[in-house]
Amino acid sequence: MNSGMNPLLLVTFFPLVGVLLILLYKKTWKSAIRWTALIISLVTFGLSLWMLSMFDPADPNIQMEINLPWFNLGGNQIGFHLGVDGISILMVLLTGFLTPIALLSTWKAVEDRLAGFMAFFLMLETGMMGVFLSLDMALFYIFWEFTLIPMYFLIGLWGSKRRVYAAIKFVLYTMAGSLLMLAGILWVGLQYGGFDLTKMDASLIPQSAQLWLFAAFGLAFAIKVPMWPLHSWLPDAHTEAPTAGSVILAGVLLKMGAYGFLRFNLPLFPEATLKLVPWMAALSVIGIIYGAMVAFRQKDVKRLVAYSSISHLGFVVLGIFALNQQGIEGAILQMVNHGLSTGALFLIVGLIYERRHTRELEEFGGLWKVMPVLGGLSLVVMLSSLGLPGLNGFVGEFSILLGAFNSDFLASPWFAGVATIGVILAAVYLLHMFQKVFLGPVTKEENLKLKDLSLREILTLAPILVVIFWIGLYPKPFFLLMSPAVEKLTAVFQTLALAAH
Repeated sequence: MNSGMNPLLLVTFFPLVGVLLILLYKKTWKSAIRWTALIISLVTFGLSLWMLSMFDPADPNIQMEINLPWFNLGGNQIGFHLGVDGISILMVLLTGFLTPIALLSTWKAVEDRLAGFMAFFLMLETGMMGVFLSLDMALFYIFWEFTLIPMYFLIGLWGSKRRVYAAIKFVLYTMAGSLLMLAGILWVGLQYGGFDLTKMDASLIPQSAQLWLFAAFGLAFAIKVPMWPLHSWLPDAHTEAPTAGSVILAGVLLKMGAYGFLRFNLPLFPEATLKLVPWMAALSVIGIIYGAMVAFRQKDVKRLVAYSSISHLGFVVLGIFALNQQGIEGAILQMVNHGLSTGALFLIVGLIYERRHTRELEEFGGLWKVMPVLGGLSLVVMLSSLGLPGLNGFVGEFSILLGAFNSDFLASPWFAGVATIGVILAAVYLLHMFQKVFLGPVTKEENLKLKDLSLREILTLAPILVVIFWIGLYPKPFFLLMSPAVEKLTAVFQTLALAAH
């Protein structure tokens, strides 16, 4: 394939065209800046759909590869190597889908330094696409670190009162994990003569090295997910970030951690993975219960949704470390589901905040009477997040729990049993939030004057609701995209299990 026409190259770097255009505009051309950013992000989503049209779901291997020599490091070739498979394609589509929605949500919310905001947002999209498409470990690391820069500024310049504290905490946590991952990447690359993931042979990495390499990579990914007890940066980052930042942080950035486990830890360090499965499952289950219980105690709606992310992503990690087809497919689908449902919850919180300039639960009540359209849409999103059958959350959580229950690698079905309590707790804190905000009498005078959603605001939420119902009622196309690649990944563990017996 001609690399100039390769959809992966375009889908990764096209957002930078928008950055260049926006930087050429005058700062006063606010309408042009907004429309340019939105159109560029919509074209990028169109390019990701073009990529999907060229993707063969039956092929478990890497497709549409670009592999160009880039530079040498101590005699080791670092290549500009991009490719897509069934594990990464849904993440690319999710990034392309959520970015224009997040940008549309800023139409009235961001006025100050607008050109900078839009430029950073489009740079962030390029970084995220690069993470999901990189097949060279050094290139992956460059994109991984690159995403920190725009997110740091989005939180630090356009966030709430404690924005600088939250932005610095976000960077310090992520950098701490990243440096260990860099040490692991350099060790693997220099030991085995290259950084190309597709040429890495797990059997060449001795078991003694696998454990510390798993830890080096795994810590970076666990912080990004974030898994308990490495989660404390997330509620602050979410609470202080602007609405669009929270949407993309929950929707895509956290998924980079779970994706890292699937792309690196499982295929490269399989023996270490098998040894550490019970520990990873235990941390996941603790995160599920802890996140749900702390979410229930929150007085700030945005912090409540932030802690719900810790709980929901615990399910994703549990599915990954079930190490079977059902668990991993459920985990990948749940990564998409969480991006949709939690992204939409943050949009809803932002819409209310724009009107009332408060996020305290006690300040609301009875909003459904005043804003029936927002109330109806919020009910669907909330039910999707708690896993109601017929909506997207149920399909992912059911697959994960089934995978965990049937896993040959988890020490006990109790992991699945305890995780199920998290589903019940999710219903408790989400229904509690919905009741406090939307039901009952209108107790505050200020709430009587609130306006219901405008057409632009409905159009911001509508695409997410369409996909929520689509996955809930007909998830088959999503499973078809990932099944062959997941089967190839899990075959490694079946072979190791047979050898052990």
